Amino acid sequence: MTFDELEKEILGLNIPKFRAKQIYSWLHQKGVMSFDEMTNLSKELRNKLNEKYFIPSVDIEEKYVSSIDSTIKYLFRLYDGEYVEAVIMKYKYGYTICISSQVGCKMGCKFCASTLAGFKRNLLAGEMEGQIHKAQQDLNIRISHIVLMGIGEPLDNYDNVVRFLRTVNNENGLHISLRDITLSTCGIVPKIYDLMNEGLPITLTLSLHAPNDEIRSKTMPVNDKWNIDEVLTACKAYAQKTGRRVSFEYTLISGVNDSKECAVELASKLKGFLCHVNLIPVNDVKERQNVQSSSKSIKTFYNTLCSLGINATIRRTLGSDINASCGQLRRRKNEVDKNENCC
Repeated sequence: MTFDELEKEILGLNIPKFRAKQIYSWLHQKGVMSFDEMTNLSKELRNKLNEKYFIPSVDIEEKYVSSIDSTIKYLFRLYDGEYVEAVIMKYKYGYTICISSQVGCKMGCKFCASTLAGFKRNLLAGEMEGQIHKAQQDLNIRISHIVLMGIGEPLDNYDNVVRFLRTVNNENGLHISLRDITLSTCGIVPKIYDLMNEGLPITLTLSLHAPNDEIRSKTMPVNDKWNIDEVLTACKAYAQKTGRRVSFEYTLISGVNDSKECAVELASKLKGFLCHVNLIPVNDVKERQNVQSSSKSIKTFYNTLCSLGINATIRRTLGSDINASCGQLRRRKNEVDKNENCC
C-alpha cells in the first residue's frame, strides 16, 4: 500500500491515525517481513494485522560476489517459491541496485536470458522494494540508486511498477530520489506515454539494439507491434515533457548490428535527440549462440557515433565471473529444482 492507502486502511479499522506512520516506517524504512517485528505496536494490533494482511517475503537463496570488481548478485526466493535476481554495483557516488520487476519475461528478445525460463507472474510493488531491503540488510549499506533492468519488462507490469516508484520515493520510507531511478523498457509505446504523464522524473532507457526495423524485428519481437519510428517518437515526447534525457541501450552482436554502416544509420535516427547511447557487448548465453563483437568493431562503432555528434559510452562489464546479467541464475535454479523433484 502507498502511505495514503495505509492511513485510510488503518482509520477504517478504528486504529489511531499515528499508527499508520509507525507501520509504514517498519515496512518501508526498516524493511521487516513480519508484523511480529513491529515492537512498538501492541500484541493485539500485531495479531490483527497478521489476521488481515500479508507481507510478501523476499529471501536470499544464493549470493555471489565477483572477485574482479566486487559486484554482488543475489538469487531471491519469493513467498510462492519463484525466483528473481538482483545485482549490487558500487560506484564512486554510492551503491546501485538492478532489480527485477517480473518472474520471467514475455518479450522474447533473442539476446536475453530472462525469457528462457518462461514467464510466471508480475512482481508486487512490495516484492520489488523487498529486493532493496534484503540487500541493504545483508550488506549493511544504503542503496541510493535503482535500475529496473533485471528480469522482466517493467512497463508490462505498469501498475505495480508505478506503485513501487511512488512508495520507494516516500519520505516515510526509503526516500530515494526519483531522479536516481532508471527504468529500462523494450518499447511498449502506450505505456511510455502513460509514464510520461505520471509526473515522475525518472530516467527512461530504451532497449533499442538496432538501427532499423529489419534487424530489430529479428532480435526483438516487440518491434513487430511498435516499430522504431513509433518508439522513438514516444521517447522524444517523454524527453520533451519531462526534461529528462533518454538513454538507448545498444547490445553489439557480431555480424548482426555492429557494422560501421549500422552506426551511421543509428546516428541518423537519433540526430537532434536529447539522448545518450550505451553500447553493450552481448552477454555469453549458451542457448542464444550470439557472438560478442570484437574490440575493434566496438571501438569503430563508438567512434563513428561520436564523430556524428551522438553522445555514447561503452558499458563496463561488471560481474563477468558471476553471471551478473539477469536470468541466468533463475534458469539454472529452476532446472535444478525440476531435476530434484523428478527423483
